[in-house]
Order: sequence, then structure tokens, then C-alpha cells
Amino acid sequence: MRAQQRAHRPTARVEYALPQDAASAGRARRLTCAFLVRPHRRKNGVTAERVDDAALVVSELVSNAVQHARGGCRLRVEVSGDRVTVEVYDTSPVRPRVRKPSSERENGRGLAMVRQLTHRLEVVTARRGGKTVRAVLA
Repeated sequence: MRAQQRAHRPTARVEYALPQDAASAGRARRLTCAFLVRPHRRKNGVTAERVDDAALVVSELVSNAVQHARGGCRLRVEVSGDRVTVEVYDTSPVRPRVRKPSSERENGRGLAMVRQLTHRLEVVTARRGGKTVRAVLA
């Protein structure tokens, strides 16, 4: 029998602590773009479109976290091959939910948009309270 060889995917990740401030979403977007456009990540298949999608996902998830939780949030971005994973942790135990679109509301469309841009979207309850929203772009 021959053992299957797995292709080695170099993985890189970065984590940022962001304050509970409306400006955190913009900062998170800039940090994410700067991390993803580094030359060796572009060689792995992280396209300009994927960077734009990740920036939008990060902006929405961080906006929700700083708006609905106390104490800011943590952002983690990971690249493995051409897969980009975004995780946002906050202290609120309330799980986000996708709302039905309405022309009468100004907000409430962000999570539906995130769902459309991602391969997988999940919410994981943290052991010490709070939750992590994980979005995988592939």
C-alpha cells in the first residue's frame, strides 16, 4: 500500500485586539488588506477579489461585534493556500442572526451579505463566555 501524500499548504495568521469604537471596523479592514496583499500570499492564490471580499466580511463582523458587545473584539485572519479564514471574537453571548431583507430598515443586511461571500459561516460559543464568528472564504 502506498500512503497518500498531502499537499503542504503554508499557513499564516495574524491576530489583532480592537477597541469598542466605531473606527475599529475601518482599522480592521485596513489591517486585513495589508496582511493579505503581502507578496507571498498573492502567490498562494489570494486574489484581489478575495482580498476585497475578506475586507468586506471583516468590516461587517467587526462592526457587529463593537456595536453589540462590550469591551471590543479580537480579529484573527488566517491564510492557508488559497483559503482565507476570518474569526471575530466578542464577549456577547447573543448569537447573530440573518434578518430578512427590508427596504424599510437601514441596517440588518450585513450578515446576509457575509453569508453570500463565504463558503462557510459559523458561530462558536467560547468556553469562557462570548462567541467567535468564523467565516471561511474559499
